[in-house]
Amino acid sequence: MVLTGCQTHTSKTSPAGSAATAPPLLTQRNAEDTRIVRLENGLTVLIKQDDRFPLVNARLYVHAGSGYETPEIAGISHLLEHMVFKGTKKRGPGQSARDIEAVGGSMNAATSFDYTVYYVEVPDEKWKIGLDVITDMAFNAVIDPGELASERLVVLEELERGEDTPGSRLFKTLQGMVWHGTTYEWPIIGYRETVSALTDKDIHAYVAEHYQPQSMLLAVVGKVDPDAVLAEARRLLGGLKNTRPFSPPEPIAVPAEGNGPRVVTLPGKWNKVYLGATFPIPHAASAKIPGIELLCQLLGGGDSSRLYRTFKYDKQLVDDISLSPLSIERGGMLYLSATLDADKLETFWTELMAELASFDPQDFTDREIERARLNLEDSLFLTKETLSGLASKLGYFHFFENGEQAERNYLYALSHTGRDELKALYGEYLRPDRLSACVLTPEDATTTGDRLTAIAEEGWPLKSLTASQLTASMPDQAREIALPGGNTLVVLPDDTLPYTAMSIYWTGGDGELTPEQQGLAALTAKALTRGTMTMSATGIQDFLADHAAGVGASSGRNVFALETKFPSRFTGEVLPLVRDILTAPAFDTAEIERARQDQIAAIRRREDQPLGLAFRHLFPFLYKTGPYALLHQGTVEEVQAMTRDDIVRFWGRQSMQPFVLAVCGQFDGQEIEDFAAGLSRTMTAPGTAYQYTSPEWNDTREIMLHLPDRSQSHLIMAFPAPGRTDREASAGLELLKAALSGQSGLLFRDLRDGQGLAYAVTSLLWQSRNTGFIALYIGTSPDKVDQSLQGFHRILADLSAKPLPEAELERARNILTGDYYQEHQSLISRSREAASLLTQGFDREYDHEIIELARTITPERIRQLVREYLDPDKAYLMQVTP
Repeated sequence: MVLTGCQTHTSKTSPAGSAATAPPLLTQRNAEDTRIVRLENGLTVLIKQDDRFPLVNARLYVHAGSGYETPEIAGISHLLEHMVFKGTKKRGPGQSARDIEAVGGSMNAATSFDYTVYYVEVPDEKWKIGLDVITDMAFNAVIDPGELASERLVVLEELERGEDTPGSRLFKTLQGMVWHGTTYEWPIIGYRETVSALTDKDIHAYVAEHYQPQSMLLAVVGKVDPDAVLAEARRLLGGLKNTRPFSPPEPIAVPAEGNGPRVVTLPGKWNKVYLGATFPIPHAASAKIPGIELLCQLLGGGDSSRLYRTFKYDKQLVDDISLSPLSIERGGMLYLSATLDADKLETFWTELMAELASFDPQDFTDREIERARLNLEDSLFLTKETLSGLASKLGYFHFFENGEQAERNYLYALSHTGRDELKALYGEYLRPDRLSACVLTPEDATTTGDRLTAIAEEGWPLKSLTASQLTASMPDQAREIALPGGNTLVVLPDDTLPYTAMSIYWTGGDGELTPEQQGLAALTAKALTRGTMTMSATGIQDFLADHAAGVGASSGRNVFALETKFPSRFTGEVLPLVRDILTAPAFDTAEIERARQDQIAAIRRREDQPLGLAFRHLFPFLYKTGPYALLHQGTVEEVQAMTRDDIVRFWGRQSMQPFVLAVCGQFDGQEIEDFAAGLSRTMTAPGTAYQYTSPEWNDTREIMLHLPDRSQSHLIMAFPAPGRTDREASAGLELLKAALSGQSGLLFRDLRDGQGLAYAVTSLLWQSRNTGFIALYIGTSPDKVDQSLQGFHRILADLSAKPLPEAELERARNILTGDYYQEHQSLISRSREAASLLTQGFDREYDHEIIELARTITPERIRQLVREYLDPDKAYLMQVTP
């Protein structure tokens, strides 16, 4: 008998996934011998060798579930899952299951909000039959009208059974309340009306639209030969074609303000009361999910959880109670469920609201937190005990979160989530205005939804939330404050962690130097934090260690910066040190000498490394004038000749420039504003505004650098590009760089995977305000230099001749977005972004605006940019050879 199922939970501790397979372009291996190959049609093959059992588990994920439906065809994904068992072009009704069972295997399928999965487990010597059956079902289902009429009745009966089940009835009601207006609103199984109206033509049209190889994943786990599996996957699936672009759906935003609490009651022939209460949370890939799962485990994750002990064990008001997260591709919910007697409903609800209103995660003991972490880790690892669990877990991480690194990130975040983070998450997501609840009551019960809503409003008013909790739920409270002397303060509150990050940026850096002074800005940055008039260098080091703080200075082509990060409770101690570093640096002769030796050592280390040598000399090779023409660290001889007076004079000029001070994290706004205003009055002096130059490019187009006794050659082909003030061109060039880069990028697929020319090949884009360049890079053996250059020219010719496929651009857009958010998770990255952009004359949202603008760039516009900027006749070629 064939069983079908609906999977609805896709948190880290329950398996889920979806993706695709085809002929290999991108291959990577990790330490756990998981092999991932992306075929030319975009379908992904994941192969994991596991010889524990003489079995193979194979599953085909398709990025098509109820969340990809329209209201008119609600339930079609699930109905299709049923119909694939009713016959294919080469197997009659039921034959697929008989073929698998005949060899001692088993098979099934399941539908979720975001995916459908077909899976089989067979003896290892029969793995080809398993792959043939699930791929045949997915792509060759007949959808006979007669069989459809029969199976439709089966699905309607399944729907009726769900209506008879309290848990299913609750969830269907609540998903319509929490996700109203989205495609998560309707049940996975659909409605009677929509299922009854679906035709074979509807199903074929749905398959044609959504069953694209680029949005699928074939996962094969067990006792297999990876090369043989890959060859078979290519044979079965490599010829499939994509017929339309695939764009991952946008996440559903958690509303800043809710319209709750909302409680509805559904009287019926129930012996007990069944209660479900929900709160919206972010999607499954959110960095907040590990903390949310830990919070749920502590509150309602088992017999030792806080809610269970309080309401089941101590007060005996419920038969059972739990709190769990449901996190899926675009959104999620916290789901609190309880079963109890009708005469205890109002008492329980009243006391639950009081508990939630007064609850403080700071009260959790170390033992409770460690126990909760252990249980979550245990659930994650035990999933992998079976091949089926391992395959589903690998499929989930590789389809929804881009690889097994996501699991490591999850475990790391779990281990580093403490009481302060839990308190911030509780205040952000367990809020009365976001509460939606449904209660199934016996027919003779007198308690109404209005009565329960009133109890919630009275017992858990929104005003009971602290100011920090409200701030945490409203991430963009950023403000720019004008300071004396033309300076600017930017405040970026974020109460998630009890830390403060601060970035102070000035225009200047190398731009304040003459050619004879190259390296002086870098040396000043090294010396600046090595002592003040009241604290020695070792004293600063001890102070920072005692306060878990960090301070560092740096210089660039057009900027100078000082940054610090520290626990917020030490603000009163750290800010005076920062002030003294800036206004009263010691510039002790002995410490300057140590800084000098550090810089000289850094120069020599760079010149020992092929890439270090290349990038050290790249700017002077490309540019004839301006700060770009300087060796940023200078030469050994020049640095040796620099004196304390040189440093003091430079810092005197640099420190008087207007600055931007950006602060991100937890902080007292008035304390920060007072500090920034004090710096403004002390440091800034009237002067000439800094001028960004438009430099001249060098006339020489080729350079050869030599490092003897090395085995590889390194090539950089660079092309002049506009500065960041040209936003449209910048967005297009960022998109082009993303399309060229990465292990699935055009360069890697052609020059590494296709021709085996190199281990490393990529592209890079550098832009200042008034100038920039885009470059291609490859590290290859000396005998392959000419072939590599030919490869560069061929790829550029192809890009110039015909527009990139839309799928390639969509990949690049997703990379830009993903990279942006990954790189801006830390507090210091956000304070740095704000200070750097404002210092350069851009608004704080510039980087985000570039990403959004990149979404409008067309394939034809990319071709125009290639013709305009990546013309081989305009190229500068640098080679580092043995």
